[in-house]
Amino acid sequence: QVQLVDSGGGLVQAGGSLRLSCAASRSTDSFIGMGWYRQAPGKQRELVAFISTGGITNYGDSVKGRFTIDRDNAKNTVFLLMSNLKPEDAAVYYCFAQVFGMEYRGQGTQVTVSS
Repeated sequence: QVQLVDSGGGLVQAGGSLRLSCAASRSTDSFIGMGWYRQAPGKQRELVAFISTGGITNYGDSVKGRFTIDRDNAKNTVFLLMSNLKPEDAAVYYCFAQVFGMEYRGQGTQVTVSS
């Protein structure tokens, strides 16, 4: 079992930045990887970013060049630095962890972007 606590959301003006954090309840060494989804009202869930245990990253097309995912293995934490935010980035962001055979998700953190 893995608990994920995601945080860092808030209200930001377009063009601004936010950093989300996701802390896992145990060592992430055995994970396949961790990342973030987002979901806005009336829209499908969208993969934002993923980082494997080996450090390979993958980004959704809409955030490439603006968002960066990183991890601190010592703290079992993954970060999502979001820059040049746009109104269309507004959503609930959910951290997730992929462990062999299972996927766990955080409770979500709201990101609101004002134009």
